[in-house]
Amino acid sequence: MNLLLAGATGLIGQAVAQQWAGPGTLHRLVRRPVPRVGAHEQVHVVDFSALPGPPGLPPCSAALCALGTTIALAGSQAAFRAVDFDAVLHFARAAQAAGATRLAVVSALGADARSPSFYSRTKGEMEAAVRALGFATLLIARPSLLTGDRHALGQPQRRAEHLAMRLSAPFTGLVPAAWRPIPAATVARALLHALEQGASGERVLDNAALHRLGEPR
Repeated sequence: MNLLLAGATGLIGQAVAQQWAGPGTLHRLVRRPVPRVGAHEQVHVVDFSALPGPPGLPPCSAALCALGTTIALAGSQAAFRAVDFDAVLHFARAAQAAGATRLAVVSALGADARSPSFYSRTKGEMEAAVRALGFATLLIARPSLLTGDRHALGQPQRRAEHLAMRLSAPFTGLVPAAWRPIPAATVARALLHALEQGASGERVLDNAALHRLGEPR
């Protein structure tokens, strides 16, 4: 499986790169040059807003999109949508043009195109737009609060995440799996496993399913 990875410098993207062992090639798409993580990968600097412009993306059989930001970090709703909707859709189309028949995309818990919440509505609209592209295999991940070391990636600590983790830490074992915070590495492992299985059709992986599928093997 040759895999295209967007969002390669984020929590989930970095976890995918660290877990990738081949035998195919992992093509990490980034906005600026970064060091390679493993021997079975290539790094490509791209402009996500210009995809699938020439020369196009490397030939692949599968793609994984972990692009995402927050309205606070983006600075506005328009800037947030440019990443979480536009860039995701540009990547999915470019991956399809490069030969991908399998796509995994990271959405969010509560994604709903009819939601009154701008964040959840944008995520739901993104899912619908990607669904309309007609991939043979489509995996939609809806994780709850992601955990991981953002500081090690040079990313600012997200205030809401930090507060939620502090408040929920003493009760983690009591929180149902559907809402329990989930390590980015678990999400990455679940999506890689599901892509390797390659079952046709659409599969929505809610937080509980990600916990189950992402258990170390």
